[in-house]
Amino acid sequence: MGSFVLKSDLANLPTFYRLHYIRYADDFVLLCINKQELKNIIPEINNFLNEELKITLHPDKIYIKTLASGLDFLGWVNFSDHRVLRTVTKRWMLKRVETDKRPEVFNSYFGLLGHGNAKKLIHEIVQTPEELLDRLS
Repeated sequence: MGSFVLKSDLANLPTFYRLHYIRYADDFVLLCINKQELKNIIPEINNFLNEELKITLHPDKIYIKTLASGLDFLGWVNFSDHRVLRTVTKRWMLKRVETDKRPEVFNSYFGLLGHGNAKKLIHEIVQTPEELLDRLS
């Protein structure tokens, strides 16, 4: 998926006004209240991307799910009122901060954890405020 698709490009599609659009680099998510409407717009989006940008959607990477089941996007599973770190991302992060003690590695993950519901996970990594200060410096 190309990183050149802008919201204004998709706004030219006739059914765009019924969608919510989230994009980061070459990943994007479309949210819609009506499942059938979402199914109907996928070919329109694919045609647009093919004709205007000479790219196509990957058929194995199109998922239609309910928001209640969680939206897996950018390492987080997003729900309507909170987000949690994806299990694989959590496992990889815990292994990495245990084996690589450099402050910049910890700081990177600590910054990531600030974007979701991760207080318990932060306490798995650091037990005391003093330990947190040690890891940050």
